[in-house]
Amino acid sequence: MALLKAPSKQPKTTTLQVRLEEDVRLNLDRYAEFLDANPSYVVSEALKRLYRKDKEFQSWLSGQHCKDHKRISKGESIQLELR
Repeated sequence: MALLKAPSKQPKTTTLQVRLEEDVRLNLDRYAEFLDANPSYVVSEALKRLYRKDKEFQSWLSGQHCKDHKRISKGESIQLELR
């Protein structure tokens, strides 16, 4: 059973250039083929999973890092005041 789900739709994306070890890249391509997805999708979903599972990161994110930034949940809108 795959740890990641096959893509259902393509969300808005941005570009990131990374360098990977050859064997990591080969397995990334293989896993994407296994899911019938593209490598970008695999990287994105793997990172999302990592962020959810890392309790220390979650703690850090909700504490020190977010003191100056209000967290916004999916679907929530905000209004910014320009000064």
